[in-house]
Amino acid sequence: MSEATVTLISSDKQKFQVSKKVAEKSVLIKNLISDMNQDDDDDDEEEMNIPVPNVRAAVLQKVIEWAEHHKDTNFPDVDDEDTRKSTPVDEWDKKFLEVDQEMLYEIILAANYMNIRPLLDAGCKIVAEMIRGKSPDEIRKIFNIDNDFTPEEEAAIKRENEWAEDR
Repeated sequence: MSEATVTLISSDKQKFQVSKKVAEKSVLIKNLISDMNQDDDDDDEEEMNIPVPNVRAAVLQKVIEWAEHHKDTNFPDVDDEDTRKSTPVDEWDKKFLEVDQEMLYEIILAANYMNIRPLLDAGCKIVAEMIRGKSPDEIRKIFNIDNDFTPEEEAAIKRENEWAEDR
């Protein structure tokens, strides 16, 4: 018997046929499949087309690549923030997330929308590493953020937050 598949449809209408096991790495997709199966009596034979309207094809393809790699990975069901924060990013994930910033942010947004917690955590940790130890000016440059504070406002903020500075 062949493995059950579903077709994910990106926001730009591209179709990706993936195994149900891979698709279910997304809690959103897993719940949709479950809901669709409750409505159908002969759910195994019917083709499932699932739109993913907030994710464009190039990003969905990357998310599917990640899910394919991790299809047999059992991620711990960790609700403990400290444990999730302290868990290092897997080496394969680090390499996988070596993409341009725009793609990285879109992967993070897709992981959030599709409810793929391990991918979301990995992406956020990569972004955190990008800014660790950087000055506000360096961070603004990395993220292409304009400084909209006047010099007086910036000085006032620094005075108010002196206690947080490393000494």
